[in-house]
Amino acid sequence: MVFSIRLNPEEKKLANEYAKLNSMSIAEAFKSALFDKIEDEYNLKIYNEAYDEYVKSGKKSRPIGELWKELGL
Repeated sequence: MVFSIRLNPEEKKLANEYAKLNSMSIAEAFKSALFDKIEDEYNLKIYNEAYDEYVKSGKKSRPIGELWKELGL
């Protein structure tokens, strides 16, 4: 799949500098940034779903010291 992105001169300069700083091509930089963003949003969605499930379960968190005592540590 091929994408085309129009950048103004300032955006192009920033993208070029970022790619150069990270020793990658512009295409690699955009691909990396895109998938980092996708992964972050996916992880956040999964976290929110898991947290909602945790809250709905009625379970409560407790201090780590209590767990240590329970385990005899």
